[in-house]
Amino acid sequence: MQIKIIKCLQDNYSYLIIDNNKNACVVDPSESDPIINFLEKNNINLKFILNTHHHHDHVGGNKALKEKYNAKVLGFIDDKNRIPEIDILLTDKEIWDKDNFKFQIFHIPGHTLGHICYYFKEEKFLFTGDTLFSLGCGRIFEGTYQQMFSSLQLFKSFPKDTKIYCGHEYTLKNSEFCKTYEKNNKKLDKLIIEINKKLSKGLPTLPSTIEDQLDCNIFLRSKDLETFSKLRDLKDNF
Repeated sequence: MQIKIIKCLQDNYSYLIIDNNKNACVVDPSESDPIINFLEKNNINLKFILNTHHHHDHVGGNKALKEKYNAKVLGFIDDKNRIPEIDILLTDKEIWDKDNFKFQIFHIPGHTLGHICYYFKEEKFLFTGDTLFSLGCGRIFEGTYQQMFSSLQLFKSFPKDTKIYCGHEYTLKNSEFCKTYEKNNKKLDKLIIEINKKLSKGLPTLPSTIEDQLDCNIFLRSKDLETFSKLRDLKDNF
C-alpha cells in the first residue's frame, strides 16, 4: 500500500490509500477536483470513501466522487444522518476487510460525537481526522473535555512507529504552542527544526508518528483531565 497526500481547500489534507492493483480508498475528501485529477492522471480506481466525521471540510467531495466512481461511502453509525451519501455504517472496534483494504475502526468522540479513526494495522497507518493533530488536538465542538481526553489516551496504546495522518496542516502553529509550555523539551526542539525544513521545501509535515507525539505533543502528554482542559482552553485563544 502507498499513501498519496492530497492538499485540499486552504489547509486540509485528504489521503489516497492505493493498493498494488491501482484500487484506492480516500480518507476525508474535502473537495473532489484535486482527488479526481490525481486518480485520472494515474489511472487509479476509487473504491471506498472513508469519513472520520461529518464536518463539511471532510465530506465535501463525497457526492461527486461517489457519482463518478460508484465508490461506497463509509462512516460511523451515529453519523448516518449527517454524512452525505453514506452507504456503509461502521461501529466501534469493527474490523473492515474488503478488496485488499483491511482496517479497524475506533470511536474517538470529542471534536464531534461521531468522530472515528481508521487504523491499518498491517501497514501501521492511522488516520485521525480532527481528533489528534501533529503536536495538537482538535477543538471540542460537540463532545466534552473528558471525551477528548479519553480519546487521546487511546492513541497511547498504538505501536510507537505507527504513522499518523491527520486532517489539517496545523503542525507549525501547534509546535509554537507546545514550545510555550515545554521550553526545555529537547526532542520538541529537534522536531521543530525538521518541521521548518519540510515547510521551507513546500512539503507536508505529515505523517508524524505516535512516538513523536508521545515525546512532544503537550495534549497527549497531559497527566490528567484538569491539565488537559486548561491547555485546551489556552490553545483556543493562542
